Amino acid sequence: MDDVRYDNKGQFNRVSAYLIEGEKLQAVFDCKGGGTGFVGITDQRLIFYDQAFIREQKAMVSIPYNRIIGVASEDDGVIFRTSLITLITSAGNFDFTFRGADKAHWAYNFIMNQILNQAAPQQQG
Repeated sequence: MDDVRYDNKGQFNRVSAYLIEGEKLQAVFDCKGGGTGFVGITDQRLIFYDQAFIREQKAMVSIPYNRIIGVASEDDGVIFRTSLITLITSAGNFDFTFRGADKAHWAYNFIMNQILNQAAPQQQG
């Protein structure tokens, strides 16, 4: 827990309850705007609280990194001035507006690292 980045202890505790054995939580960030309340970032997937996911019911949603096709960041000429990133997945697009461009930048880098590391061919020993 000491090395996990988080904005809100209650959100951290909620995401922690959804972890599976061996999974390592990296961050839990509060999000602003409609829909997503917060997002947990683990070494294996994203876990986020969505207030209107299925039939307008609140749900905790998990997206494994191997289901993420791409990550988009708004670019108006200044890199990571925005706090919005969009995940492009096999199930559709998901927007996350973080409370600060620094958190969006960190999340973008971490998520892209996970995607690229999973896509890289395994080294034969």
